[in-house]
Amino acid sequence: MDLSSTNHNGINVITVGVPRIDAASAIQFKDAMRTATSTGPDHIVLDLSGVTFVDSSGLGAIVASMKQLSDARRLDLAGLTPDVAKVFRLTRMDSIFVIHDTVECVFGRAAG
Repeated sequence: MDLSSTNHNGINVITVGVPRIDAASAIQFKDAMRTATSTGPDHIVLDLSGVTFVDSSGLGAIVASMKQLSDARRLDLAGLTPDVAKVFRLTRMDSIFVIHDTVECVFGRAAG
């Protein structure tokens, strides 16, 4: 699973470098997220701007990544493409996660 992690102003931004998080990649995604979030800042933003497809297994992997964090840590999402945003709306997961329009919005550079 292609994830890249950078720290910006005390926030760990993890960018997904593949277009799909689905049944074929869900376990790899969870493992990669566990590694990427094992240390570092308590605020984590998952940049999904390059992801065009998430199925129920992929959604479950994203939720599992949030749940494996301690209570003192938080996982936000950013850059949901229209199809991915629709999955989060239809499953009401948009009420579980804080979702930012873009990563830049997290840092207050734009509305969202």
